[in-house]
Amino acid sequence: MAEHVRTPSKKLTYSDAVAIWKRIKRGEFQNRIAADFDVNPGRISEIKKGRLFPGSDREDSAPR
Repeated sequence: MAEHVRTPSKKLTYSDAVAIWKRIKRGEFQNRIAADFDVNPGRISEIKKGRLFPGSDREDSAPR
């Protein structure tokens, strides 16, 4: 029987959080976003609630 080797989830960065917020604001499902970033959906929820990378929700609307 083959062993399943578990790999850790990816570590998110602040710029990942900004990209995640853009997708949340477009109405994408959190579980789909999490799958694309190879993280647990709980990480996406933490970003959405402002517990992880606070302020990242305002970065995409800041004037350039």
